[in-house]
This record gives sequence, C-alpha cells and structure tokens, in this order.
Amino acid sequence: MDSPLFRPSMDRRAFLTASTLGLASLRFGPALKASTGPGVPASTLAKPAKSTVLFFLCGGASHIDMWDMKPEAPLEFRGEFKPIRTTGADIRLCEHLPLLAKQAHNFALVHGVTDGGRATGDHHAGYYYNLTGHAPDPTFKQQGNDRRPYPEDWPYMGSVVGMKRPVHPTLPQIISLPHKPSKLPFTRPGQFAGRIGMEHDPFYLTGSFDEPLNFSAPTISMSGSMTAARMQDRHALLNDMNQARRELDHEAAVQNYVKQQERAFDLLSSSGTSNAFDIKSEPDKLRARYGNTINGTSLLMARRLVEAGVPFVTVFWKEDESTAKQCKSAGGWDTHGDNFNCLRKYLLPQFDQAFSAFMEDLSGRGLLDETLVLVTSEMGRMPKVGDRRSGGTLGAGRDHWTSCMSVLMAGAGIRGGQVVGETDARAELPKDRPIYPEDITKTVYYAMGIQDLEAKDKLGRAYNLLDEGKPLTELFG
Repeated sequence: MDSPLFRPSMDRRAFLTASTLGLASLRFGPALKASTGPGVPASTLAKPAKSTVLFFLCGGASHIDMWDMKPEAPLEFRGEFKPIRTTGADIRLCEHLPLLAKQAHNFALVHGVTDGGRATGDHHAGYYYNLTGHAPDPTFKQQGNDRRPYPEDWPYMGSVVGMKRPVHPTLPQIISLPHKPSKLPFTRPGQFAGRIGMEHDPFYLTGSFDEPLNFSAPTISMSGSMTAARMQDRHALLNDMNQARRELDHEAAVQNYVKQQERAFDLLSSSGTSNAFDIKSEPDKLRARYGNTINGTSLLMARRLVEAGVPFVTVFWKEDESTAKQCKSAGGWDTHGDNFNCLRKYLLPQFDQAFSAFMEDLSGRGLLDETLVLVTSEMGRMPKVGDRRSGGTLGAGRDHWTSCMSVLMAGAGIRGGQVVGETDARAELPKDRPIYPEDITKTVYYAMGIQDLEAKDKLGRAYNLLDEGKPLTELFG
C-alpha cells in the first residue's frame, strides 16, 4: 500500500518531470531496441531452463546505490556508498553487499533498463510494465495508483510460462510468495494472468514477519479437521453450486474460478504437496545462512520449489512497516526519505544475506544451470539525492526514477561476471542503448525455451502475447 504521504492526489506534473527528466532528448524508437547477440538466432537455446525464480524488490530499488554506482559523479548524485570489487570481472557492487560480491561470477547485470517515458512514474505502472513486458495503457495515467487489475490486462510473464510449459503433476505452475502486492485497495496490476484466464493466476503462499517458517496458501489450505475425503464432499457441493449458476451472464468468470478450484483440490489430495512446502525440514544451519526473516525464508522456499520442478516462482519482497516512517514509504525499497540509512541498516544487509545464500545454494546443488534467476523492481531511484516531498536535501531521500534501472540475471546458461548495457555518467539515462522491460521479458521466454507466444481470445481469434522486444541473447554462453 502506498504511504499516505504520497497518495495519487499529489501534484503529478512535478512527479512525472522528476521521473522522465531528459527523455525527450533521446531517440527511443525501434531502431535502438535491444538486439540479439551476434550470430545467435533469437529462437534457439540449446538447453532451456526448467524453472525461473523472479525476486521482485517491491518499492523501487536504488540502482545507483546498489550495482550501477558512479563514484566519479558529484556527491549529490553518487551518494554515501563506495563500490567494491567482486568475483565478476566487470561487476562492481555497493560496499554493503559483501556476500553477494563473492557470487558475482555467477550473475550478470543489465543496466539502462528504461520505460522510455511510456509509463507514469507510479508504482502501479512500474509493476505492470516490468512484470508483463507491456507498456501501461492510458488508464494508468488516468488513475495512477488507484488503477486496479483488470480482466483484460496483459498477463504476467510467469502466467505465460505456466500456460506454455507442461503441467506439473502435483504442484501449481506458478507460485508467488510471501504476499500479494499491495494491500487492498492498492493491489498492484501485472501480477495476474489477465486475459489468458484466471486458471493461469499464481497460487499465493502467505508468510509473516512473526512466523517466517510458516507459510499458508488461502487457495489450497485445509484445516486440521478437514480430511481429503471430506474435501471431496465439498468438491461435489461446489460442483452442484456452480451447476446452478451456469445461466448467469458471468458464466465464463465462474468457469475460470472452477478451474482454479479444481487445481486446488488436486493439490490437497497429493502426498507430495506438503513435502514441497515443509521448509522446517531444512537444516538449522542453512536456514540461518538465509537469515531468519520472511524474505530470507521465502528464497529458501523458492529453492525448494525449484527442486520440486515448479516452472515459475516469484518472491515479492515483503515490506517491513516498522521502517516505513523513517523511509517515508510503506517500508520496502521505496526510499523517499533517509535513503542511505534505510539501505545501510535494513534493506541491503537483509538482501545481501538472503540472496547470496540463494545463489550459493542453487550453485552448490547444481541447480543454477537449469534455473533462470531474475532480480528486478518496478523502477530505480532518482540519481540526484533530495526528494522534495520528504524534506529535499535534508531528507536525504531518492524519488521514483523510471528512466533508468538495473536488472540482475543469472543461471540458465547466462555467462556470469558480465555487464550488458550502460548508463550515463550520473546513472540518469541509458548511455547508448536503451533496454526495455519487454526485452527482459522476452529474455525470460527465451531462457525458458518458449517460442510460441500465441494465445486465443474468447472468440477463438489468435493473437501474440508479446510482439515487442527482443531477448538479450548476448547474455548466454
């Protein structure tokens, strides 16, 4: 949920100016779209990944303070942190990511990812563009962060993967945890199946700060007194109820819901389901390595789900409301205020421990080569320090910045230690080659071996799920 301090009724002209400053001077036309690597066809990959894990840093992670640092820039841009060397030849990271620096040979960084001025600067539009690969439609500009998810939205990339990959015998195709961003009524668009149907929506595992080892799934949970046999009785009752509703105008929506519930019943009757979700069976030492936090245990759960063969797993960083006041946000990566202390004390140490453990764990188990790992966010942060809405330079915050951000990619044949794309001297804009969210999304499809992006609408007419963008094939090999 958005902080009341930054509700959509604020002066949007100043907001948009801050986020898209300088875009008019760049030619962001099709001629500068990201291209495939030299001599590599966009439609072939020798060994597609079996799973994707997308780690989404909710709020808008600061690219210039994490992994696109500019130590030669003026102080008001470069900020307080210093870069450090890593095990990746081309990669420099923030000094507060020392554990991740030891894993840099296993991942690549993509700099200069931009919305090209086609979004709004708001969180909703940033989620939608980066999760679907489709530029936000005019309703996002009209409604801002009041814009709800619509049934005809373009689908989440995970939903597309789930639809196109063979059905898992016991588990959902796509699982998201530990929460559904954001709190009602500000549910973020872009994380759902949209026009391809509710049956391709993710299953949500819910976790909490108080009990980070306990996950529940509202759509598949069964109380202790509810046996599989009694659930089958409820299944029959559900069938009877929906049979009586077939004459309603919204029959299609009802049927989509039924399809999702059918899958839930299958899960409840499967002996393998509980094993996949039993994170407490992991060794104490390994759980401690990830960190006893909800975000750390969520990544550990993601590794278990990869082992179980789930095609797409999403971990949405869960915001800590105890830091919201200090950071002038909802408590996540939306560091409108006190940016450097919020990163130094809370966000970066937790991220460093959990994500480095995840990379180390995947690599040690031989899972990295067959798993695509993606770390992204809805936006970057304004390179010039001093969000005017939280005290200007004295508030030491960074505002939203959709003109430029960075994405981390690893596994699935990606050559670690490299950097693709570059930003200008102050990390404000792509330097020569803008890379768009649709290029990142197409790279995910490429890595997962998905070439057929055709779907059909309710009238049976074929359409392409993502015409725009090209995969960044130079990342591979």
